[in-house]
Amino acid sequence: MSKPFEFLFRVRYGECDPQGVVFNARYGDYVDLALTEFTRAATGGYNELVNMGYETQVVRLLTEWKNPARFDDVLKTSVYPSHFGNTSFTLNFEFVNADTNTLVATSQATYVLVCAKEFTKQSIPAELKSALQEGAVGKQINQAG
Repeated sequence: MSKPFEFLFRVRYGECDPQGVVFNARYGDYVDLALTEFTRAATGGYNELVNMGYETQVVRLLTEWKNPARFDDVLKTSVYPSHFGNTSFTLNFEFVNADTNTLVATSQATYVLVCAKEFTKQSIPAELKSALQEGAVGKQINQAG
């Protein structure tokens, strides 16, 4: 298996709930941040995708929590493309505490490729599929500071 795309970021105080852990809904934000950086690494950025006439829409998001993440933790998100259909693709995300190597959560997101103007489903062109499958392999973006 190829080395995944990795995105590192630091948990901010405002992302934590009164229990002192990352609020569960924030993982949707984290998936979105990781997708943005994954797309940048694979295709040159989300704006490049829009310039090609496409957008993505989330049609399914599943998150399973394993261990808490807390303020100031650095999370390493590994992104694994797992399935490509005609108009949709699925990415798997693993959130790991970068200091302790503890698995925090996993997410799986399915996206549909749509026309940027009409928001109708579009077939994934071969060159875009190839870029999403292989363009970000082994790359890392570190926003943890």
